[in-house]
Amino acid sequence: MLSKQWAGWLLAASLGLGGFGIAAASVADAHSGHVDPRPAAASPGAARAAARYGGGAGRNAPKPIPVSGKDRVYTADQTSNTVSVIDPSANRTLGTIALGDQRLGAGLSPQYTGDVDVHGLAFSPVTKRLAVVSITSNTVDIVDTATNKVVNHTDVGRASHEGSFTADGKQFWVADRGRDTVTVVDAVHGGVLASIPVGAGPSKVVMSPDGKLAYVNHISLAEVTVVKVATHRPVDHITGLGDAFSSDEAISPDGKELWAVHKRVGKVSVIDLTHDKVTSVLTTGPDSNHPQFADTPQGKFVYLTVGGLDETLSFRRTDSGVPDATTAPATVIHDNGHAPHGIWPSGDGSRLYVGLEKSDKVDVIDTATNKVTGTIPIGQEPQAVVYAPLAAPAGSAAHLGSQGLDEQARNVPTTLPDGTAGETLDPVKGRALEATVRPVNGLDMIQLQARGLKPKTTYQAFSAGADGRKAAVVSFSTDANGNAPMVLAFSAFDGRSISLAVKNAGVAKATSFQLNRMHSGSANGAVTATDLLYCDCC
Repeated sequence: MLSKQWAGWLLAASLGLGGFGIAAASVADAHSGHVDPRPAAASPGAARAAARYGGGAGRNAPKPIPVSGKDRVYTADQTSNTVSVIDPSANRTLGTIALGDQRLGAGLSPQYTGDVDVHGLAFSPVTKRLAVVSITSNTVDIVDTATNKVVNHTDVGRASHEGSFTADGKQFWVADRGRDTVTVVDAVHGGVLASIPVGAGPSKVVMSPDGKLAYVNHISLAEVTVVKVATHRPVDHITGLGDAFSSDEAISPDGKELWAVHKRVGKVSVIDLTHDKVTSVLTTGPDSNHPQFADTPQGKFVYLTVGGLDETLSFRRTDSGVPDATTAPATVIHDNGHAPHGIWPSGDGSRLYVGLEKSDKVDVIDTATNKVTGTIPIGQEPQAVVYAPLAAPAGSAAHLGSQGLDEQARNVPTTLPDGTAGETLDPVKGRALEATVRPVNGLDMIQLQARGLKPKTTYQAFSAGADGRKAAVVSFSTDANGNAPMVLAFSAFDGRSISLAVKNAGVAKATSFQLNRMHSGSANGAVTATDLLYCDCC
């Protein structure tokens, strides 16, 4: 039987909790150290916060859990539709849990019943269950981590994204981006228990440490909606975030601080939950992805993956909150691959595990040195990452397969219309044109991402061979900012690089899937089918 302290630590780990403190009142640039004061003020939420947490949940801090062969690291692999299972004691992939066919398998058949676009993860230390969210099939699978078997499967709301277990592990709450709701899933038996309206484009659900409140961020509202778990009713709306599009969030273990990430604009809103107020907006870089709190032997930190710069940022925390960026700027950790996305610390805080979305690998970071010490091949296109202490019997790889393994992505050079290299990394803006190629069911999936090109312009992408010959791959259009967050094509790719040319507007026709939009955040909050076709980029 686990001690109360260890059980409490495991629960905190499952909710993504690790550090303590309240954010400093500033708007700061994490790289440049620019600061613009934004003082916090008391609000009606202050009294509620005092009642919620009884003066602080960190007074009896639980003990760290050393890394062991009973721990597991899980990644949600969106292209192979698998969950990769890693033994962190050996930093070795044990195998994958296949929840559907690899992309462009039977997934387009009207008779297909598997999952599509495996994306979100959460772990319950109480029940030893893993929740897996698949965006395009709108499903939640509950997996027994001891056996790696699916114990129940539930159809949920449109474009379900990320969620959390309740404190007792009996329910799983998931945000439905396309239905403006949170679906409450019966994690024991399967099925929907309730659907809670929370406002336009909910993206993720995290729980307070005491399990009494759920915090929901959005991709088309500049707010975090607070829901009382017992009544399923929203009780507060924290407004004033740095942008209306927030794809991911994390909450501190004392329940006093929440980080909401704004991927499109490369920022993070830091929220003081004692006063229900945004106290910091950090400029962190293009494609800022997932935040995570972690207590390490060196102190208390918040880590953030920045996909567009191939970096993970480390922010040292204090009891008074985020330090002034002018005196303690973020530490930059250079990842060993492309597009870091999901992130989670080990049970003792000695390591971080970071999913590399465009390399199909996981980096292992030593938190004592902030250096990558190993890189582990996994399934295809990892999104969420979860570290689960004491999740399975040591050495067990029961019922695991190999779908998606040994089919890692490769990133190829790109050329812009003016002849310059598109893959050159700008330390602030990222790459102008990225091209990632990975094998899928006898074809290649060619994934493009463009930044800072001509606004509202149609481009033709070509496969360029060593002999200079070109073959058309896909055409796409940029948005008002010159960006195309996600463009996919499926073909046999035998070129050496991707080159780009401007295509005449008005005659452009996509030769394959054009997936370069995310939730538009329109005035009426409507979500269109195009917005939700895929969610690779968020």
